[in-house]
Amino acid sequence: MIFTGSMLMVAPVMALFAGVLILIFPRLLSYIVAAYLIAIGLAGLFPVLASSTMG
Repeated sequence: MIFTGSMLMVAPVMALFAGVLILIFPRLLSYIVAAYLIAIGLAGLFPVLASSTMG
């Protein structure tokens, strides 16, 4: 799996943002974790999907 520099910066920024939100609003934990996992999954799949559809 090949990651570009911009994609590598997304994960730490999202993790930091999610951590701050969890500290402020602990009841949002499950939603924040779900959104984080979906976003990281899509970011990981996007290069694979883009390369397979481009030919």
